Amino acid sequence: MTAKFTPRVFSGIQPSGGLTLGNYLGAMKRFVQMQDAGSHETVYCMVDLHAITVWQDPATLARATRELCAGFIASGIDPEKSILINQSQVPEHAQLAWVFNCVARMGWLNRMTQFKDKAGKNRENASVGLFAYPALMAADILIYHATHVPVGEDQKQHLELTRDIAAKFNNDFGVDFFPITEPVIEGAATRVMSLRDGSKKMSKSDPSDQSRINMTDSTDMIAQKIRKARTDPDALPSEAKGLEGRAEASNLINIYAAFADMSVDAVLAEVGGKQFSEFKPMLADLAVAKLSPISTEMARLMEQPDEIDAILARGAVRAREITAPILKQTYEIVGMVGA
Repeated sequence: MTAKFTPRVFSGIQPSGGLTLGNYLGAMKRFVQMQDAGSHETVYCMVDLHAITVWQDPATLARATRELCAGFIASGIDPEKSILINQSQVPEHAQLAWVFNCVARMGWLNRMTQFKDKAGKNRENASVGLFAYPALMAADILIYHATHVPVGEDQKQHLELTRDIAAKFNNDFGVDFFPITEPVIEGAATRVMSLRDGSKKMSKSDPSDQSRINMTDSTDMIAQKIRKARTDPDALPSEAKGLEGRAEASNLINIYAAFADMSVDAVLAEVGGKQFSEFKPMLADLAVAKLSPISTEMARLMEQPDEIDAILARGAVRAREITAPILKQTYEIVGMVGA
């Protein structure tokens, strides 16, 4: 008999500072939509344990965690509707990760392309935590028996590993205990690209601040960056196939579509034939209208760190009502005495 799992969404973002438009359109906006749909329980996490797989200044990490929490709330995550936590306050994440370290195989982790990218030529000096990061990510998801995870394309491999770990655990112990979690990859702007180079993902680590829109940018700065965004000399097409080979044009249309909750085809039906000199002001006005209330609320919350900490503490209590029984059952399945 197949186990029945509560429909539950889990996703997390690293508190590494400097939230960008990519974080908002690629993740937070979708998180809010899932929360408000009401079809799944929703758990959203600041994955601070993942952040320390590389060196972090303690004060900077604490501020970045609160800033990320402020970004979640300002974007529309309601701590009463969703469970909002920082990972380190829910110890079952790390406890299940150890079990999964013993289930996952070295060969599986060796194939993770993100480790190769982040460790680079300095592989021997990378932390064990950076190598084992995907097993902790699997624990983050499965400690809630999450059935669905919204992920970007760059995290698909890690979610496939989560599914492999769940399947191996279930098979090793002859149980149907962990769900085989489904990825949710959708939306016009799941991958927001640089405003200076449409072939690169928008990133807070890019040396050029003009390449990204920061969630804390002023309205004038947002409008200026969009006006200066790289484009091409051609008019906008009337249908999506006309964007092929036009990375910068495609990026700006995707951003507009995501802000407006429209399909790319619907946007192009409206703006096809326009030059960028006409389209950019439309996009700037829309971006300012959507982002300025978020940046204002983030600034308010960051002036109230005690309020943020209290929200996270309440979230941890609610989270542990789910995670503690799942860890207890896991230990019992494995054979831990006194679990």
